[in-house]
Amino acid sequence: MKSKRYLYGLMGLLSLLGFIGIFTEAKSFLAFFVFAVDFEYFFIKSDEMLEEYMNKSASRAFYCGMISVALVSFVCFFAGLKEEKEALITGLASGWAVSVAIYALSTAYYGFKEKWGLENDKE
Repeated sequence: MKSKRYLYGLMGLLSLLGFIGIFTEAKSFLAFFVFAVDFEYFFIKSDEMLEEYMNKSASRAFYCGMISVALVSFVCFFAGLKEEKEALITGLASGWAVSVAIYALSTAYYGFKEKWGLENDKE
C-alpha cells in the first residue's frame, strides 16, 4: 500500500513542467502547476477506500480519454480540418487532456465525498 502512495504522490513531479512556462514564452505549460496537489498523497493515510476511488478514477479517465482520441481524430480527419498525422496528434493531445481532467475531477469528487461523510459522522 505504501508504494502506491508514493506513486500517487510522485505524480506531483509533473508540476515541474510548469517552470517551462515561466522561463519561456510557452505559457500553456503553466497549467502543469495544478499537479502540485498530488504531493498531498505522501501525507494521506492510504486505505482500501482510497485505493478503490483512485482505481475508479483512473479507469474512468482512461476510457474517456480513449473515446475522445477516437472522436477528435475522426472529426478532424473527416471534416477536412487536418491531415491524417495532424488529426492523430490532435486526437492524442485532446485525449490526454480529457484523461487528466476526468481523473482530477473524479478524485476530487471522491475525496470530497469521503471528507463530507467523515464530518457528518457522529463518532
